[in-house]
Amino acid sequence: MSAGSGTDKSIGMARSSSTSEGMRTSTNDETAIRALIETLAKATRLKDPGAVVDCFTPDRVQFLLAPPLQYTPAQPWDAKALKAWFATFSTPLGYDVTDLHVTAGSDVAFSRGLRHLTGTKTDGSKSDLWFRETLCFCKLGGAWKITHQHQSVPFLMDGSYKAAIDLKP
Repeated sequence: MSAGSGTDKSIGMARSSSTSEGMRTSTNDETAIRALIETLAKATRLKDPGAVVDCFTPDRVQFLLAPPLQYTPAQPWDAKALKAWFATFSTPLGYDVTDLHVTAGSDVAFSRGLRHLTGTKTDGSKSDLWFRETLCFCKLGGAWKITHQHQSVPFLMDGSYKAAIDLKP
């Protein structure tokens, strides 16, 4: 199955895939990457900032939904920032990974898919947001870590430039 074909709603199911360039995904590497993504999702659901940060390399660059345009090693989205954000929710978070596609080489890999974030804020408002996420991975000392994270929502092309946060798959 090619990396761009099919829909895989289960992040725990490993499958071998290849790109048009012939890059082959090792089942073991893909399984490890999917496990890392599930670890990240579980840590997010549990609002565990340390466990979230442990999924990443120290030199990561992140393009997150929250400003600024980028987080870098000099200005990281770190455990302190995550703890403050998690504290804005009064309930555990829902964090689902869908349409996950993984392609891996021997020491670099990437994934793409959709995320669904839900929860109740401390002011009683409900969050229910679908967004896109691409992750880049490096294998360091035999273990996969996330080196780049890119999250986004589309914006309306009607001149308002408002984020289209009401979209659902």
